Formats: sequence, C-alpha cells, structure tokens
Amino acid sequence: MSSVVSYEVINNVGVIKVNSPPVNALSQAVREGILNAVQAAQKDESEAIVLMCEGRTFIAGADITEFGKPPMEPSLPAMLAVLESSSKLVIAAIHGTALGGGFETALACNYRCAVPSAKVGLPEVKLGLLPGAGGTQRVPRIAGVKAALEMITSGNPVPAAQANDMGLIDEVLAGQDLQAEAIAYARELVESGALHNRVRDITIDPASIEPGFFDNYRKQVAKRARGQIAQDRIISCVEAAVNLPMDEGLEVERKLFSELITSPQSKAMRHAFFAEREAAKIKGLPKDTPVRDIKKVAIIGSGTMGGGIAMCFANVGIPVQLVELNQEALDRGLGVIQKNYSITVKKGKLSEADMAKRLALITGTTSYDDIKDVDLVIEAVFENPDIKKEVFTKLDATVKQGAILATNTSYQDVNMIAEATKRPQDVVGMHFFSPANVMKLLEVVRGDKTADDVLSTVMQLGKKIGKVCALSRVCYGFIGNRMLTGYGRQAHMLLLDGATPTQVDSVAEKFGMAMGPLAVGDLAGLDIGYKARQALAEKPDPRTCIIADALVESGRLGQKSGAGYYKYDPATRARQADPEVEQLIKDKAKELGITQRDISEEEIVDRLFFPLINEGALILEEGIAQRPGDIDIVYLYGYGFPVAKGGPMFYADQVGLQKVYDRICEFRDTLGADFWQPAPLLEKLAKEGKTFADWAKENG
Repeated sequence: MSSVVSYEVINNVGVIKVNSPPVNALSQAVREGILNAVQAAQKDESEAIVLMCEGRTFIAGADITEFGKPPMEPSLPAMLAVLESSSKLVIAAIHGTALGGGFETALACNYRCAVPSAKVGLPEVKLGLLPGAGGTQRVPRIAGVKAALEMITSGNPVPAAQANDMGLIDEVLAGQDLQAEAIAYARELVESGALHNRVRDITIDPASIEPGFFDNYRKQVAKRARGQIAQDRIISCVEAAVNLPMDEGLEVERKLFSELITSPQSKAMRHAFFAEREAAKIKGLPKDTPVRDIKKVAIIGSGTMGGGIAMCFANVGIPVQLVELNQEALDRGLGVIQKNYSITVKKGKLSEADMAKRLALITGTTSYDDIKDVDLVIEAVFENPDIKKEVFTKLDATVKQGAILATNTSYQDVNMIAEATKRPQDVVGMHFFSPANVMKLLEVVRGDKTADDVLSTVMQLGKKIGKVCALSRVCYGFIGNRMLTGYGRQAHMLLLDGATPTQVDSVAEKFGMAMGPLAVGDLAGLDIGYKARQALAEKPDPRTCIIADALVESGRLGQKSGAGYYKYDPATRARQADPEVEQLIKDKAKELGITQRDISEEEIVDRLFFPLINEGALILEEGIAQRPGDIDIVYLYGYGFPVAKGGPMFYADQVGLQKVYDRICEFRDTLGADFWQPAPLLEKLAKEGKTFADWAKENG
C-alpha cells in the first residue's frame, strides 16, 4: 500500500493502519496511503473499514513542516472527500490523541470509537489558525454550536468520555486490544444494519440560535484572546455552519484558513511552537547524556515560591520535603499549600482524593539532617547572596553525594553560590516564576562548572513537572529579568516625558500584554522595588525611579494599599486614573527640569519594547542565551509577551532590524545615550540586512 500506511482484511473488515512515527502526522505520504487504501477497500470483500494507527497515538495533526510550502496532492480535503464518499462504513478507532487534521479525519468517517484514555481536539487556534478541513463545519453539526465554539476557540482537547457525551465519539471501548475491539464494533454496526451516517448530512436550524448569540460570543472571546484574530474567524466559520449548506460552509472555512495561514500572527505563533521545542535542546550536549534519578526532592523555604515549587513536584507524584527555620513558618507554608489545593478543588479542577494524595507527598522539617537522602534540593530563600551561600554550605555538608543542589535565585551569581560548596559540578540554577505552581517557565541556569548530566536531568525533570525550560548562562538577572530592566525603566521615564499611567498601560495592553508595566507594579507592590533601591550602595538615576519612590513615601504601595499609580476600588479592585498622581508626575518632571510633551502611541510601543530587543541582542552576543527563540520562549511563558507577536526577537525580525536600530539611534540622539546604545550585534545585523533568525541559522 505504502511505506507508512498498510491495509488488510480481517474477519471481513478492512483495516487501514497508519505507521508514521512519532505522531502519525498527516504528511503527503500518509494522506496518499489512506486515500489509496479506502479506494482499494471499495473493490474487495470487506464489509466495513476501520482506520487506526500504530504507535502511541492516532493521527495527532497535520504535518506542520508542510506549512508555507507548495501544496502536495492529495490535499487533506481531497482525502477526506474519499473517506466520506466510501460505499462501505468507515470507523475511526482512536487511541492517544486525535488532534487537528487527525480529528477532522475521524469526523469524516461514519463512526468513531476510542479507548478511554484517548483525547480529541482541534488546537489550531494555538497556532493562529482555524481547522481547515471541515472541523468548524462538522463539530457544530454533531456537538452543537456552543460546545463547538468552546472547543475550537480554546483549542483544548477533551477526553473520550466527554467527547462521547458530546456525540463526537460514538463508542468508548474497553481499551484492552484496540484492533480486536474496533473490528468487533465494526462487525456489530454492519450486522445491525447501522445507517451510513455522514456528518455533512446534518443540518442546524438557524432558528435554534438566539438573536445576537454570535456577536455576544465574539465580545466574550475578544476579552481573553488579547488581539488575536483566529478566534473571530472561527466564530465566522461556525456561523457559516449554521446558515449555509455544507459545501458553502467549507468554502468559507478554506478562505478564512488561507487568510490566517499567511497572517503575521500565525507566523509568530508557529515560530513559538517550534522555538519551544528547540529550547529544550542544549547545544553540544550529546543525546545519550545520562540523567540522574530524582525520586525525592527537598525545598529550602516554604514561602510563596517554595510552596509553589513543592506543589509542582507533588502534582506528578514526587515526594517533597520542605525545610524551614522554625515550626511556625513551616506550618504557615503547609497551610498555604493546602489552601491553594482547596481552591482548585472548589473550582472543580481537582478531586478531594487527588488533593489528599498530593498533600500526603509534601512533608516538612526544621532540620537539614532529615534531607540527607534526597536526590535534588532547591533553595528558595530570600534574595540575599550571603544567606544563599550559607544555605549551600549547609547543604554541602549534609546532603548525599550525587544530589543536585539547585538555587531558585532570580538575580544572584550561580557561580558564586556554587563556590560555597565542594561540588560545584552539582550546582545549577532553577529559576521558577511566581506563582510557581501556575507559571510554565523554568529558566535553567548553567554555572561554569555545572555537569552535563545535571543539565540533562534538570531539563527533563522540568518537562516532567509541566514546565517549559530555557537555558541561560550566568549574568545578573539571567535572560528574563536582565531584559526587563529597560522595559520598566522606560515606562517610568515616559511618565516624566509627558505620558500618563493610563496611556502607557493601555498602549502596552493594546500591543497584547495582559497588563501594562505600571499596573503590574501596583499588583506586585511598589514597596518591593523601593526597598531594593534603598539597599543599593550606588543610588540609581532619579529619572528611573523618582515617581515610584514618591508614591511609596506617600503611602501608595499599589493594590494592597488601595492606591499606587492608580486608585483601586476596595470591593472590585478595579483601577481608576488618579489626578493626584498625574499632578505628582508633573511636579517631579519640573523638579528634574524635564519639559513634558505629547507622546505618541508609536513612541510608547518603541520605548517599551525596543529595549527588550536591544538587551536580547547583547545576551545573544555574550552567549547567555543559546538562540533568539530561547529568549522568545522566556518572554512568552515568563513575562506575558503576546504569543501573537512571537516573542521580542521574532517581533524585531518582523518590524525589521534596520528600523529597530535606526529608532534606538534616534532615541540615543534625542533622549540621551545613558540608556540608548545600540547593541553591536543589532547594528551588525541591521547593516548586513539580516535577521536574528539568520544569525540563529549561522550559529547552529
């Protein structure tokens, strides 16, 4: 039949098997193989056809590597048309995940059966796309309009049992022997004279949809989509499924899919998809590098960060011991963990039984002697280098040889911390982001002497606990926080130059950030930065902090005090512009001799985001980050950079490095050279007409 698709007749049932590791993606060879097999089955003694897959999953989606390339026949719609027009019943037998084009293939079959552990879904929206082979037309015809919209605009897969309730799966099998059970199900359908169901023959009564439903749904989705366009196009397609015949609806879907696949947003989101997978690979680290067995973990410190990290390990069944200075602090930390789990239970996202299992895995102690046998220790204490060195000296004297000693520091020198031990090869940075049990990013910081097997272990362990890992070398703030400095600094300086807090934040949010930088400051607490600045031996330039300092000194600490850059409603925490703050800004600008002016939206965007790009170029040149895509992943998962922009380095390539370079030079000449010096790498690439993507290719 083909090298990736086989066909045989078993007990009068034709069995088509796809075997194209690792995920049976719908490559041209797979599409052609399925089409040929269905056509062959029309002419033999088979009475029905089962479509299934070898390996760990059903067809898990389209072959994303074909995107942007000339179309290769047969197209997916052409293959599905052959499936749908079969004179014999076609039954999809699903295990693993049937996603995207894989699920659309199953929907084109007459019936669908699945093992209990299977999941089905249409995740195209996460790549800035919509299902382009009938998904938006078939799902609403089976599951109903509202369920279809929720499924397709979220992109989240649903388990077999739920899919069965929705009508998307017709039969949930026992799951002991997929092939035997699917053949038996096919035989049962044939012998019972089952109808030749075709989803395309189902119609939706437009009168069943309440007036204004689609407009209201658009408004709801727009709030969570943050400027993304794919969700709106998906709604248009589902609307077409209600109001148009199947073939006309498919034309609408194909037209809007073609629009999206060439859009900057989808290109950015596909970049992020590949960058995430690339970030997990460490250059120069052999694939067969061994990993250490991590069966038990200890965490030093049970505060917000330590408790969140503990939950990450308990969630995947790894026992954790929290170490605290005293029982009171330990009890407080354990109490917060229990409260966090209880909130998840109340939301219906966790069962009481699962909460009990996870809590049972988290224990506490006030003695280092109780963690002698752990395989990994993560220090999560106050950001003070002396305290951290003291902790690592104790760990070196206590914990067994071969254990990994990790620091969760977000700024401090990992090499200096490692020097506090006699085993620097075992020391690594594991920078979690707060709240650690929610945020997906894990910056893995490689010290000068960190062993290869430690890095390999931590990267794999990060994936196991549900994190997206990015590797950084040692520098102050590593990748993310080092870059963030310029972003926050310019937000403050824009105020002095004439912008209001509302202007700055609204422009950042329109760009796609979940919150603007000043609103984030209010949320975190303005006193945190204030205390850090007070502790510095060398005081910062007043232009970078004079307003924030004045707010704190007047008792405005942010949301927790009811006022910061904004006023906050005591009941709802809704923010409002405050004339007092705007006057304070004017007074401080006058105090510093700054003449305020009108600031354009374009200037705000460029001054906020171009410092990220410039610092990113320095980070690449210094070898702190392995590749531009790693920087993008840090910002997408750790700092809320809009995925529809692809990350700061991809965004720079889209804007054009020449424009970025010229603009930074313009700011240097008009705003001063103190904070506006173009990075040598940025200047070099701009003058050569190259991109960061070009640099990545040239540097392996």
